[in-house]
Amino acid sequence: MTDLIPELRTPTAPEGTGRVRSGMPVSRVDGRAKVTGEARYAAEHEAPGLRYGVVVSGTIARGRITAIETGAALAVPGVVEVLTHLNRPKIRSWDLAYKDMTAPGGSPFRPLFSDRIFYSGQPVALVLADSFEAARHAARLVDVRYEQEAHETNLLASLDQAYKPRPLKAGFTPPSSTGDADKAWNEAPVKIESQFYHGVEHHNPMEMHATTVLYGEDGHLTIYEKTQSSQNNRWYVSRVFGLPKEKVTVRNPYVGGAFGSGLRPQYQLTLAVMAALRLACPVRVVLTRQQMFSFGHRPETWQKVKLAATADGKLSAILHEAIQETSRLEDYVEVVVNWSGQLYACKNIKLGYKLVAHDRHSPIDMRAPGAAHGMHALEVAMDELAYRLRIDPLEFRRINYADRNPLEDKPYSAKELSQCYDKGAARFGWKDRPLEPRSMRDGEELVGWGMATGMWDSLVMLARVSAVFHADGRLVVSSAASDIGTGTYTVMSMIAAESLGLPLERVTFQLGDSTLPFAPVEGGSSHVTTVGGGVHGACDKLKKRLVRLTKSMPGSKLAKARPQDLEFADGKVQLRNRPETAVPLRDVLAAAGVDRVEEKFFMKPSLLKQRKYTRAVHSAVFCEVRVNEKLGIVRVTRVVNAVAAGRIISAKTAASQVIGGVVWGISQALHEESFTDHRFGRFMNHNFAEYHVAVNADVHDIQVIFANEDDRIVSEQLGAKGVGEIGIVGVSAAISNAIFHATGRRLRGTPITPDKILLGEHDVPVQER
Repeated sequence: MTDLIPELRTPTAPEGTGRVRSGMPVSRVDGRAKVTGEARYAAEHEAPGLRYGVVVSGTIARGRITAIETGAALAVPGVVEVLTHLNRPKIRSWDLAYKDMTAPGGSPFRPLFSDRIFYSGQPVALVLADSFEAARHAARLVDVRYEQEAHETNLLASLDQAYKPRPLKAGFTPPSSTGDADKAWNEAPVKIESQFYHGVEHHNPMEMHATTVLYGEDGHLTIYEKTQSSQNNRWYVSRVFGLPKEKVTVRNPYVGGAFGSGLRPQYQLTLAVMAALRLACPVRVVLTRQQMFSFGHRPETWQKVKLAATADGKLSAILHEAIQETSRLEDYVEVVVNWSGQLYACKNIKLGYKLVAHDRHSPIDMRAPGAAHGMHALEVAMDELAYRLRIDPLEFRRINYADRNPLEDKPYSAKELSQCYDKGAARFGWKDRPLEPRSMRDGEELVGWGMATGMWDSLVMLARVSAVFHADGRLVVSSAASDIGTGTYTVMSMIAAESLGLPLERVTFQLGDSTLPFAPVEGGSSHVTTVGGGVHGACDKLKKRLVRLTKSMPGSKLAKARPQDLEFADGKVQLRNRPETAVPLRDVLAAAGVDRVEEKFFMKPSLLKQRKYTRAVHSAVFCEVRVNEKLGIVRVTRVVNAVAAGRIISAKTAASQVIGGVVWGISQALHEESFTDHRFGRFMNHNFAEYHVAVNADVHDIQVIFANEDDRIVSEQLGAKGVGEIGIVGVSAAISNAIFHATGRRLRGTPITPDKILLGEHDVPVQER
């Protein structure tokens, strides 16, 4: 794809933005489109004859459908069809057809495939009407009858049913161990043992999951979708429905938040395509806020951490085990315990991870999957052991600082965590912190200071990028990437503009269309290193091509110039620091008799080189809390998050990502949990009134610091790493540790709600294992 796709309304920076350099605090190029309403999301694309679909959700957790009465619904004026498993269009039956690019091992859930019920809230019918109001009314009239079977949704009551995930089936590598951790722990002079429990959390982005399918005269489907990969969803649709990929185009130019909920195709996509094929017309399906709780979630998790140290504070044993729930259909796994084998120097490490199969939808990745819970447990346990040793928690981490991965004996590709400790502590004022709990007070509130370390993987994958320089001075760069609010439009435009020395407003980055060059699913904080590396590579090839054309121009004053002596600036190529030698690139194309020059680049990381290193981003989180013990209220009044994430390309969007992660960390620590009525296997608080998230009143002073780091192992082209996940990691632990410092009560699980502040001994249900 070499030309702009008009329907995407691809944003560019405002005129006058000028030249950019890596690290500048550039405002989002898509900001104006979003605040003015020009940006259109999945449910905002219109078409003549559009039909509206409303999902009917099942009410039992396990069993089968015995009958569906649709007569009353079909009698509602404007209703045209009610789709069920009995009358849906033909879809494929084998598991492989439903395996999207991020699917775990097992058998994926297939909407309206049969009469089987696998979880409460499962879609059992789709009502289609000429108006949303008619479809919504009719959906309430569909009568579904069931034959119920016994179900299980209580993790703490079924820990004895835990099993080790099957590596080949689950697609994950089991955590390994080193030394003799049990022996070292038993013989250690100082040790602690702690249990942790984390309830289910649900994705609640501003934009609810939605699909608009436009049905072309030739049967071509153009699908506007809330997704983190247009190509993943095209792959899924073409395979499930047996359609040639040329007959399916998926677009996601704007995504109103996803955080992992859009990694896999959700069921509204399947239902909308079913309806469009059945009716041969455009269809829109939007999930309600309540139905946003009816697919994947951050899994309920139980953990045990045992740490031991010598009297001088050196870790001698780390034992970390975790059990989490998954569905009966798939083995969804997370890297919960792995961090405990990568972060601190220790010769004896033992890690364990198991699953319990429940009658729920398969969990899915949620921002920093595994690390959000695993690092919480490790870092709260580290704080607890530091107090047992009577050592300052920050000093304890310095004592056990690892220069190499202790489990695999690998060097880190880059690790400026010590710089994070230094800069974060100095900004926060950690040196003034008294060690004793309950030693600071302000009026009715106890004041506590806590800290924790954060860690997340640095990923780089495969991608293709196209770069086209036009005769009018425009640069169009394209890849089927996604921008889920992270600033992808802006960062990629900056990389391209800096590479060719162009004003930012002369650069357009195209994403969000499955027909564009291949890009991986946007997840794991990998887009900057992967797609960004591809943008740099494509632009570098373009520069070399333009240099050759410049040198070959008749009478070129740069004919004898060495390529390394040339630079691109303001739409021209010139000898470095000699603007009088500049040749406009427009003249170069005119002399070559072409209206554009295009280059393509295949971003392929050097895996053999990378495997020799542990590749990660690191952070140090410092926080202040104020606790009213009489009311059980905790306020997080100050957070400093110091992050080492390689070279920062866009300082403003990177800081924004970390701030957003901190806010979510506050929410994880103090607010978020989906409660289940286990009698029915059903989530009860599936709305914003009762599923609490952090709001403006919960957010106070948040400061972000970036360490000086340049990682050419992870990103040979840019030296950068991703920051999407690291912002949340360690925040809940720092808050928990600060609460201990304020109150002297050790609260380990999340969320830490007022009742737990008042009755601290009931924090984590004790399970003997």
